Amino acid sequence: MQLINMTYRLRCLPAFLSSLLCAFCLIFANLLPAHANQGYWEVVPLPSPDTPIDMTFSDVDPKHGWIVGTNASLLETTDGGKTWRARALNVGETNYRFVSVSFYGNEGWIAGKPALLLHSEDGGKSWSRIGLSSKLPGDPALIKALGEGTAEMATDIGAIYRTEDRAQTWHALVTQAVGTVRNLFRNPDGRYIAVSAKGNFYSTWSPGDAAWTQHNRNSSKRVNNMGYTPDGRIWMLNRGGQLQFTNSSSTEDWGKPIVPKVAEGYGLLDLSFQDQDHIWVAGGSSHLIYSEDGGKTWQRDTSTDSAGANFYRIYFFDHDRGFILGQSGLLLRYVPSA
Repeated sequence: MQLINMTYRLRCLPAFLSSLLCAFCLIFANLLPAHANQGYWEVVPLPSPDTPIDMTFSDVDPKHGWIVGTNASLLETTDGGKTWRARALNVGETNYRFVSVSFYGNEGWIAGKPALLLHSEDGGKSWSRIGLSSKLPGDPALIKALGEGTAEMATDIGAIYRTEDRAQTWHALVTQAVGTVRNLFRNPDGRYIAVSAKGNFYSTWSPGDAAWTQHNRNSSKRVNNMGYTPDGRIWMLNRGGQLQFTNSSSTEDWGKPIVPKVAEGYGLLDLSFQDQDHIWVAGGSSHLIYSEDGGKTWQRDTSTDSAGANFYRIYFFDHDRGFILGQSGLLLRYVPSA
């Protein structure tokens, strides 16, 4: 009888170990971020506590990038964003807020508030100041380099100008402004979306239009931010953790509002597509959520909870190059898994 019991135990031992291993796998799977197979976010130390506002990378050298922010701060990286160094610019005693930066080849532009425009022709080694008219409606809010000597500049009240001779002359693309805006988004095809200062309505403009077209929001929740998806549709972030997407490029073709449980009650501030299926949304209180199925389901990334800052902007320059800008000198870098 004892021999039979011992034989039974020996035969059951592999099954027991297998069950134990499966149990440990389930436990550790629950501890890992849901996107562990995609990558993770790490904090990148910056040489300045100034809040970063915008960033870009060179179109000829993906490791060369720039960040601009409050207190006329300009940071530069040459290793893909792993380390950054401060660049001192002589812009006088005015406390400028750099809000937008863009490069095309070796030609770079920086826009700031109060009204300021800087230009570089040597890959950011030196910068010259471009004179702006005192009659400029509003302050620059966005600058986009489009080609050699060519750029578009939009102001914080929706005026849009274009230069094709390195800012020697500008011509207006919009005959009338839209009013003070909270956010301004430019699509690569030249379309713009502007969210009103209070989030009550939004406006759109396409190349060739004489003026902005205003649209009422389709929800009782105020609009926080808007932009375009890679396939030309529109996304919207509303207060209270609500997201919306259009089914087509039409502003009248909105899908059903989405309120992910992992975002309910939080302020969602910016959205970026990693690819067609993977979407990331950044918000206040270090809140970061993501979708792996084009926005049908959402999960929360808890690995960033300890950052202790609001996440203002999120970027993906390609599938493996992502960054989050936060308050008080916070930068997170996306690290793809091996």
